[in-house]
This record gives sequence, structure tokens and C-alpha cells, in this order.
Amino acid sequence: MGKNLTTRGEDYSKWYNELVVKADLAENSGVRGCMVIKPYGYAIWEKMQAELDRMFKETGHQNAYFPLFIPKSYFSKEASHVDGFAKECAVVTHYRLKNAEDGSGIIVDPDAKLEEELIVRPTSETIIWDTYRKWVQSYRDLPILVNQWANVVRWEMRTRLFLRTAEFLWQEGHTAHATKQEAIEEAEQMMNVYADFAENFMAIPVIKGTKTESERFAGALETYCIEALMQDGKALQAGTSHFLGQNFAKAFDVKFADRDGKLDYVWATSWGVSTRLMGALVMTHSDDNGLVIPPNLAPDQVVIVPIYRSDEQYDAVCAEAETLVNELKAKGIRVKLDKRDTHKPGWKFNEYELKGVPVRIAIGPKDLENKSVEVARRDTLTKEIIEREGLADTLEALLKEIQSNLFDKALKFRNESITEVNTFDEFKHVLETKGGFLSAHWDGTAETEELIKNQTKATIRCIPLDGKQEEGSCVYSGKPSVKRVLFAKAY
Repeated sequence: MGKNLTTRGEDYSKWYNELVVKADLAENSGVRGCMVIKPYGYAIWEKMQAELDRMFKETGHQNAYFPLFIPKSYFSKEASHVDGFAKECAVVTHYRLKNAEDGSGIIVDPDAKLEEELIVRPTSETIIWDTYRKWVQSYRDLPILVNQWANVVRWEMRTRLFLRTAEFLWQEGHTAHATKQEAIEEAEQMMNVYADFAENFMAIPVIKGTKTESERFAGALETYCIEALMQDGKALQAGTSHFLGQNFAKAFDVKFADRDGKLDYVWATSWGVSTRLMGALVMTHSDDNGLVIPPNLAPDQVVIVPIYRSDEQYDAVCAEAETLVNELKAKGIRVKLDKRDTHKPGWKFNEYELKGVPVRIAIGPKDLENKSVEVARRDTLTKEIIEREGLADTLEALLKEIQSNLFDKALKFRNESITEVNTFDEFKHVLETKGGFLSAHWDGTAETEELIKNQTKATIRCIPLDGKQEEGSCVYSGKPSVKRVLFAKAY
């Protein structure tokens, strides 16, 4: 199975596009800007989904589902929200097709125009807060802790598989609270849940922070984020959590009677991650040989390839392999035995390397004699002969080691890619020659932020929550600053 991948050093963007397709994650569809997520890619997304869903439920959230279509009038109720999404909305104007009278084909029936246009949801705040008005009367009805798994549409002009598509899959949490403090704590909690998931499940180190006012979610008073760094030195926003204040409650008249009987508006949050995480996974860990998938996320953590030359050898090798499969399954390890006779072992090795399976085991007649197996690690591309006795325990420990190794490697790269800069010339030089995160002082104005963006294409990715107070001068304007922020070019 020839990979023939463009290398990362040759053309990082081309490498990414080729790998997503060749590793059977996704492909472009017949609808411009939309993708088909293939079974292997969807299996990885399902692992993400299952883990996140578990984490959400552990923090008291429940799943629900809201309509795909949103009346246009709902968007006009929250001004900054409509401003933020107006340019990327898909709009339904008619509800029927008919055959053209001249026999030229199907046309939209001009007599089937909707009284009010419907927006295909780019996000669900408006339809959900219209619903919450019916659910909330008293403090006894709060908090509402709801999440939905859904698809959304944002009409992107330039698309890339997983990273930016017109339709994508995601989850969106929408919560309602009696107090401002509760809502802020919810938004911060969900940012921490996302960070925990990214680091301990995806093995992707992230920086927790807040967005600047111009980078906040449309309608939010504060946006919390986790930012990751890809191997090409560009940042990727991996998840966001928004404190919405009372903006949506006021727009949709969602009030509650507190313990003293006084009416007040509800406090809100929303938060979400999407299939963009699949892009983050590919770009954080993978190499010129293909995908590298952390064990916690891999649909198959171990694959066993039998080696044989005769039917007799096949029976003996496969019997041993089946025994090992049962031992691994008893440990909770996801294992696949590849007994296909349509492909040679070398082809299979290449396939599983391309698909990023963490551990590959080869068992042949000599291994049976020697009571050992050959174990190949995807993260280091190394092989070793390991004794058959106690192999399940050895592999259980090895998978944990690989998970840690991938995180440590990504963390080392991320930390080495954060550079403090103090002048704008230094800023531009590091951005062009090294990339990564640039830690720089900023005067806090949207004007300076926009000027830097226009001149360098770098944006403020986040104001780090763990950033220390430090007197300094803005890297661009020279005005006083008390804290460094992180700039980067980003996806």
C-alpha cells in the first residue's frame, strides 16, 4: 500500500489534505464546502463524542434536541448576534419544487414562498432561548443544564476538510442560571472540561484563556477558550465557552421570580466543540508516514497481523492470535485481528501505519516457537520482540506510555514555540521565521489589535488565564501594558 504522502516540510497544507483523504477520514462531497466523514473518521469522532458526553453528564448536563430551522425574526432580537452570523447564514425561502412547464426539469415553485424565511442554524442560542421562556418561571426551574449534539451550517467560502466546512458536526451546551456568578462559574467549568479532554484524551496541550472583545462570540460578555498549536506553528482554537450575561434572556424575555418574589432576567452561557478537533488531532501528532492516534482515542488500539505460509501455520498462528485477542479484550483494550487473505502482511503493516493504530503485533510460526511476538509502536516507529507470557499486561502499560509520550512530545514542541517579543520588528521577524505563539504586550485597544492583524495576519489568540502581571509597553503602540497576550497566525 503505497502512501506517497507529500511531506510536512515540503508542503504542510498539502500533506494535511492528502492525509485526511488517504487515511480514510473524510472526503469532499458533491455539495460544495461539505464533506463526507468516512467510517474510520467517524469512529474517531464517536470516541470523542462518547468521552465528552460522559464528562458533560458527570457535570450535571442533559442532552436535548432543538430544531434545525430558526425563524429569521429570532436573529434580529439580539443585535450583536445577528451581526456576527449574518454573512454566513443559509436561508430557506421556499417549501416546494415542481416540474417546469417547458419540460426543462425541476424548479422552485414560485407560489410556495414561505411567509417568513428560515435560517439553517449556524448556532442555536436564539431558538433555545425562545424555548427557555416557556420553561422558566421561578428560581425553582433553574439552573437549566442542556447540551445538544447536532449539525450546523455556516456558509464558508474557503473550506478545508474538518477545519472549515459549510456544514459540520458539534455539540453546543446552553445553560440558564439564577445568578451572574453561577453562569460565570459554568462557563469556566466547561472551559476546564474541554482542556481536560484535549490534554488527557487527545494528548493535545492547550492554553486556557479569554478572548479579546473583538474576538468574542457574537453576543457574549466573555469568551473563554482553549488554544492549541499545530506542527506548522499556527494556532487552532480547540474549544470555546461563553458567558452571555443576560443578553439573550432580555432579547427573548426570559425572566424568573427569585426567592423574594422579585422578577429578574436569567443569566446564560453557551459552549461548544466541533469536528474541527479531528483536524487538530491530525495536525498535532501525525507524521510523514501517516496518522498518529493517541491510544485513548484510537478505534483500534492494537492490531494483530498473522504471518503464515501454509494452512497448517495459519490455523496455529490464528489460534494463538485469538487467545491474545481475548486476553486484551478482558483488559478493556480495543483490538483487531486482521485475518484477511486478500492482502499481504507488508501491505497491512503499511495500512495500519498510515491509519495511526498505536500498536501493531505480528505473530508467525517462529514467534510461536519462541513464545514471543513482534510489537511495533506507531509513535516511535520502533519494533521489539516481547515475551508472550504476560503480554496483555505489557501492552496495557505500553498504551499508557504511548499516550503520555505523545502529550509530552506535543507539550515540548508547544513550549519551545512560545517566544517573548518586545518590539514590533522582533514580532514580525519571529512570526515569519519561527511562527508559534508570540508573547507580547498589548495596549488593550481594538485599534492596535486590528492594525497588527492587518499588517501581519496574526491575531490575539488568547489572554492567558495563568499569565502573570507584568509592567511593559505595547509591542506596536508603545503605550503602557500590564500583561502579555499570545499572538499567532491561526486556522
